[in-house]
Amino acid sequence: MSDHSMESEADEPPQVPIDEPTLLERRRWPRDSDPSEKAGVPNGPALEPLYFSTHGLAPSQQFSAWRAHMAPLIEVGLPDDKSQEDGFSVDQIAWNMGNLLIVQQRAPAHSYTRSLSMLRRSPFDHWCVELPRAGRSWTEVDRRVAESGPDLLAFRSLGYPYRGRTTNSDSILLFMPYEQLAGHAGLMEAANNSIFSGNLAKLLLHYVTGVESNLNTLTAEELPRLVHTISDLIVACASLSVATVAPSKLPNMGMMERAHRYIHGNLRSDELTLEKICRSLGISRTRLYQLFSASGGVLNYIRKQRLLAAYADLSDATNTRPISEIAEAAGFDLAANFSRAFSHEFGVNPRDIRKAATLQPSRSPIPPGGRYGGSFGDWLSVLGK
Repeated sequence: MSDHSMESEADEPPQVPIDEPTLLERRRWPRDSDPSEKAGVPNGPALEPLYFSTHGLAPSQQFSAWRAHMAPLIEVGLPDDKSQEDGFSVDQIAWNMGNLLIVQQRAPAHSYTRSLSMLRRSPFDHWCVELPRAGRSWTEVDRRVAESGPDLLAFRSLGYPYRGRTTNSDSILLFMPYEQLAGHAGLMEAANNSIFSGNLAKLLLHYVTGVESNLNTLTAEELPRLVHTISDLIVACASLSVATVAPSKLPNMGMMERAHRYIHGNLRSDELTLEKICRSLGISRTRLYQLFSASGGVLNYIRKQRLLAAYADLSDATNTRPISEIAEAAGFDLAANFSRAFSHEFGVNPRDIRKAATLQPSRSPIPPGGRYGGSFGDWLSVLGK
């Protein structure tokens, strides 16, 4: 695979400094535990929240900060009757549970777009479930609009372009890496931009709300079981949604699952070529291109997955392989090209990730931005690592 064809000239917007937030004390927005309470307690709390807030900024600077924060994921806009001078008060708290990112968010009305051009330079193909507690949103994918609100949970893939708008909202957002639900890839993609409702959706909402109220005290031993249960509930909701909303997509489900499984199973192989993929799946190149058209093409998809695998290797303090070997495994013959592509995807160079992992081996390194003011891209980059 040629690494020259995989480079992009787009630059991510600069990070905007964010002051430490002042959050309203609400039961469903857990506060940090006192560090002294954790000292000496075996199997103590495993999660440390990541904060983002615009409260510390002047009103005229708040929307710009929000736009820069969300830029790795979506482009946001103000309603027609609002201006930046009006202010834009946002609170976010993110909890990284390993293969699940729980984001508590309160935000004013705004529009959002994840365009095809953004998709082509974005390393994220995560699954997202929005659980609104207040407010409504309308999201369009392939000319089909899904409306969400309280008890109407929105499900979408970051691997496809979408756009929409939301009213003033208070929501829980769940983000899961593709690999977490790869065994149900066809089903999940068929359910893209669907609404989860009914008893299964209520059960998912109640379960996540229960987990949310205990985020301060969860132990490392409990996290995998909780993530597994939430994953199963999402799959169950998607199954019901596909059966009632998108039956026309069912013929593609089996082929998509096979394609994704083959790619992920051979991600580090030098022989992962279009010819091998087509021969293994028994399909033509045209059919393969059609399957991955919404993801920016099959080569772009493979490139993203290899860069994410390289990020994971560099984040692992026990992985002592030279960066040149990791670059070669990611499909790059020249280290300079790898460094350029990696820096474009994640906003940080490979050596910085390796250094951060060495200095703090017990934690996944967070790219520049730190605990306060880290961008959405920072949070998603370490998910599942």
